[in-house]
Amino acid sequence: MKHIRTAKGRKVSSTRWLERQLNDPYVKRAKADNYRSRAAYKLLELDERFGLLRGVKAVVDLGIAPGGWSQVVRRTTPAARVVGIDFLPTDPIDGVTILQLDFMDETAPARLREALGGPADLVLSDMAANTVGHPQTDHLRTMGLVEAGLEFATEILRPGGAFVAKVLAGGADNNLVAEMKRHFTAVKHAKPPASRKGSSEWYVVAQGFKGRTDAAAG
Repeated sequence: MKHIRTAKGRKVSSTRWLERQLNDPYVKRAKADNYRSRAAYKLLELDERFGLLRGVKAVVDLGIAPGGWSQVVRRTTPAARVVGIDFLPTDPIDGVTILQLDFMDETAPARLREALGGPADLVLSDMAANTVGHPQTDHLRTMGLVEAGLEFATEILRPGGAFVAKVLAGGADNNLVAEMKRHFTAVKHAKPPASRKGSSEWYVVAQGFKGRTDAAAG
């Protein structure tokens, strides 16, 4: 195991992060496989379990930076249209349209729909709010992103489509799960092996979009 000498002025937390990176097998695999982040394997593992990428033709990647999930989509289904969004800059990915814009910007949903040019088969969200160290606050802020992602997914998904979103420990709250079950035939929580054991992140996987109701459409 590699250890980092604590440099003067470097925070202990930064040193621990560097040690985790150096000793993380997924980080090494990502470099070997030319993925931009270890997060690529989270999507690969979710896909292996749920078949998310099977036959998809149009995908939206919310919180695309640095681009690992879109890389997986492009390698798995090269013909699929992919549109991603993030307020952080993201290096270009062949075959992916990238919008540098905060998803919570009121213009974001319309710009994503325009860029995709039609309904989506899959909406992916690896978005997470910047943590402040207060568990309840962090949870509420991340759930706000999940709710916004779900609302967008119900507007752009074709019937039968799927929505995947990052949540924190404990998963989506009961009201949010109930809302997902209203729109999808199956809703499950999963923690892919590539998620660090000490991490509080989980993913909620909603499949079988039922289509927009008359109320939603109006």
